[in-house]
Amino acid sequence: MLRIVGLGPGDPDLLTLGSREALRAVGRAVTVLAPPDLVLFLESEGVAVLRGLVTDQPLFVRGSSEVIDGFVERLDGSDLALGILGNPLSDFAGLPILLRALERRRITAEIVPGMPRATLSASITMPLLPLPPGSSHQNWDDLVQIMARLRRSCPWDREQTHQSLVRYLIEETYEVVDAIEGGADVELCEELGDLLFQIVFHAQLATERGKFSIADVVDGLSNKMIRRHPHVFGDVAVASVAEVWQNWDQLKAQEASSASRTSKLDGIPSSMPALQRGQKMQEKAARVGFDWRDARDITEKLAEELREFADARAQAGKLVHEDPHVREELGDVLFTVVNLARKLNIDAEGAMRDANTKFNRRFRYMEQYALAGGRELGDMSLDELEDLWQAAKAAA
Repeated sequence: MLRIVGLGPGDPDLLTLGSREALRAVGRAVTVLAPPDLVLFLESEGVAVLRGLVTDQPLFVRGSSEVIDGFVERLDGSDLALGILGNPLSDFAGLPILLRALERRRITAEIVPGMPRATLSASITMPLLPLPPGSSHQNWDDLVQIMARLRRSCPWDREQTHQSLVRYLIEETYEVVDAIEGGADVELCEELGDLLFQIVFHAQLATERGKFSIADVVDGLSNKMIRRHPHVFGDVAVASVAEVWQNWDQLKAQEASSASRTSKLDGIPSSMPALQRGQKMQEKAARVGFDWRDARDITEKLAEELREFADARAQAGKLVHEDPHVREELGDVLFTVVNLARKLNIDAEGAMRDANTKFNRRFRYMEQYALAGGRELGDMSLDELEDLWQAAKAAA
């Protein structure tokens, strides 16, 4: 077995944990164009660095078939690691030639990505150099470099993990939603940037573990979109949105990620907001024909569920708030309402957000109106509150 390991930009401090562990697990390695201090670091970690197996290292990296074939011929059959500067998937032009040569010799190849050389600049390897001024225009590479530098130089960023960042990913997502629904383009631009930063952050963490890089994320996404849209990038003809969905489901089912799925409902995140998850499940069920004929049928079902909810409340008596049957029947009512929204092509989660926003606006109006009169809402009677509510409805 030959384990092809990314060594990162060449600084021992930037060798990912995944790469270091992969090299130590094999114990023997050949390095290509590695700086002396990196070689010494590997040897201090217990890795025996062999010399002489690669006759012309620059030509080896550039993809010389003669040099690569000679290297493969000199392998003795024992497990060996091959250390490549950067990420072998992006920084080693000779990788395809090497893989074919190994396959001819029936030698198994494993690839362990490293931190790509293209993601770093002198501003990272020499932290005392300042970043460009904030007024300058940055590009995608600058963002990736900034993220890598933050991980190296900022104590807070260094402490983060995939798990610790989950709350921020969720928060930034909802802030994007708020900006969209508020119709504020300037805020939307900023919030999209904050969300993108979370994605780059997670990719950087994975790069440091030798798992994947942001380039792999972009590559995988692009290929998936091309693969799932043959009516755009191929010669498949579709006549409706329904046919697009049908093709999408068929193509998705053929992918490796779907191999372990046993249900049409697999893949729907359990952490989704409840209304959104319910609608997603109903949509998937509807695609296989498990659906109501029209909205009137769902309306009748909703009336039935409301009667069952009322019966459960009556049976629970004074312990209604502790009765699991009441909770269950109320859940059925909500699930049916979501079904009605779906059938009417209304996003149930969005409709609920709209209702929350409307209530928030009207209730604040009530508070302000009462305060202007020197009163608190809690001191008013129910009839007075109802009058205020009607005034708030008329005003907002």
